[in-house]
Amino acid sequence: MALYRIEGGVPLTGTIRVGTAKNAVLPILAAALLAEEGTTELEEIPNLRDVATMEAVLESLGVRIERRGTTHRLDARAIHSTEPPAELVGLMRASVLVMGPLLARMGEVRIALPGGCNIGSRPIDQHLKGFQALGAEVQLEQGIVTARASRLLGTTIYFDFPSVGATENVLMAATLAHGETVIENAAQEPEIVDLANFLNAMGARIRGAGTGTIRVEGVSRLSGTSYLPIPDRIEAGTYLVAFALTGGEGYVEGAIAEHLVPVIAKLREMGHYLEEDEDGIRIVATRDPKPVDVKTQPYPGFPTDMQPQFLALLATVPGTSVVTETVFENRFLHAAELAKMGARIRIEGRTAVVEGTSLVGARVRATDLRAGAALVLAGLAARGTTEVLEIVHIERGYERLEEKLKGIGAKIERIEDEDLTPEPPPLFLPRFLAPGETVGRGT
Repeated sequence: MALYRIEGGVPLTGTIRVGTAKNAVLPILAAALLAEEGTTELEEIPNLRDVATMEAVLESLGVRIERRGTTHRLDARAIHSTEPPAELVGLMRASVLVMGPLLARMGEVRIALPGGCNIGSRPIDQHLKGFQALGAEVQLEQGIVTARASRLLGTTIYFDFPSVGATENVLMAATLAHGETVIENAAQEPEIVDLANFLNAMGARIRGAGTGTIRVEGVSRLSGTSYLPIPDRIEAGTYLVAFALTGGEGYVEGAIAEHLVPVIAKLREMGHYLEEDEDGIRIVATRDPKPVDVKTQPYPGFPTDMQPQFLALLATVPGTSVVTETVFENRFLHAAELAKMGARIRIEGRTAVVEGTSLVGARVRATDLRAGAALVLAGLAARGTTEVLEIVHIERGYERLEEKLKGIGAKIERIEDEDLTPEPPPLFLPRFLAPGETVGRGT
């Protein structure tokens, strides 16, 4: 496996550009399945493992994809399957987002329960509840979900929790349902708004995205379109933390401040200076950061996807900080890895109590996407050398991370597989000695 090798203690300075949002691109790719006419052209698509997985899922269903640099053209007019391969679905939770489009357009879908990061229980019960409310028959047997409907019918759906994935899946299904669908307690993330804007560009009739109530007037068919998804707010937040953690200053180009209100607020509460403009966010790190308390919440609250990065940041801030995770019950696996670097973190259920200290380099392991990013950030601030293993998790969501960080002064290298030379095997395979046998010289 490849790894990142980091020499820490260098303040980062300069401009770093944010890429297109992975969490916006994935549902938009799935929504391209709804286009019965024309082709869909998506611009500035990041070269990420999760994007490649989603496109492999679409190609398995019959979607033709033409890639010209970062522009991808999708032709979904000749779908020939409604059952994506289980081995692909098992790689990434977002694969489940093909359910809504397939059910709406093809009248059926059969899919294995999805995989993804090990950050806690992530059931799809709200997805299935939404499909059933629209009139689908849903069965779950031996880890396989089957949903069928001759025609979806508009209705009112209330989510028990503002699930992002369920909102996206039901929103896509409702675009081709007969009549009006009202989604209440809907997720309000910017990625939901972006998906709705894309669907409307295809010919859908959606109002209220970005609020708790979304209204969808079903149409008979959708067509391909051209679209540029939004920048990645979590990537932007990660870079802001990188500047703060290393005591540097810089500009995060492409960051949309409106999407990062709680992150910016907490950084300012710590004493860091941030200035927003229409093209990005400038940050100047304070030399005397203050501890803060952080509690993750559904949007517009503090994002759970920024909790690991902030835990790494607060581990270096003198005083006591408290981080409470309300979204996922198993999202403190990175705390044990940070402890290898000297972090003082005490886990109490869904709360982490952090006593700030200085970090030292160590060999640590990425347990999931954002945890891996947090370990890279910690390595940038730590004294000495840090090696982050299993960076395959990180590369699911950060494109060319080491190159971008190098551009602002980080001493980080990606060590390829071939450079990680294992110890050579013995010249002779060990075996049991026969009775009376001895080992002679030179054997």
